[in-house]
Amino acid sequence: MEKYLQEMINEHQQTWNSEHTRDFIDAFLLEMEKAKGVKDSDFNEQNLLLIIADLFSAGTETTSSTLRWGLLFMLLYPDVQTYSRFTNEFRYSLEIRYADIIPLSVPHMTYRDTHITGFSIPKGVLIMTNLSSVLKDAKVWEKPFQFHPEHFLDRDGKFVKREAIMAFSAGLRVCLGEQLARMGLFLFFTTLLQRFFFQIPDGEPSPREDPVIVYNQIPHAYKFYAKVR
Repeated sequence: MEKYLQEMINEHQQTWNSEHTRDFIDAFLLEMEKAKGVKDSDFNEQNLLLIIADLFSAGTETTSSTLRWGLLFMLLYPDVQTYSRFTNEFRYSLEIRYADIIPLSVPHMTYRDTHITGFSIPKGVLIMTNLSSVLKDAKVWEKPFQFHPEHFLDRDGKFVKREAIMAFSAGLRVCLGEQLARMGLFLFFTTLLQRFFFQIPDGEPSPREDPVIVYNQIPHAYKFYAKVR
């Protein structure tokens, strides 16, 4: 990916015009130009490469994977598409917690000796939070290993917030893009559900519900038919 991104940066550098900003890379190149001669400036090519990589991996791939999981669940559980209300669509988007696309949070390191729930973690140890232990905790979710939007309804059928939604981690190191991701996912998913009914095309097999596991968990490739409501 870095090789591909470097080629993209090189192409921008060759065609760059300080009077015409086409995209983020052009804007960053302009700041690099302004920072020429500034010692230890953060506006350098290495940081540009890393930031673009972050935008793709953390800001694009995760969102697209979550939407792919959401559409897959609509195919496997078509009865939930019969509703078209704000509350329903909101809880559907939250219940994609079942996909659990980032089982482990990004790596962190202890900056001091730490003691928690009877365990001692020395300073300088790499730690990774197991988010799945919360998103699929049988003590919290009635059906932790199933797509079950009713997790977000109380006995009266009203929406209820669940504190165990920690897909973006928690605390001081929570994902910086959480609010942007939540807004984007809700707008995309809600718009799709309001305008289309999703079906498995004739002759196509039912999509697989088990994930392809890399660092994150993505769905196997599948085909669907979008019918205008």
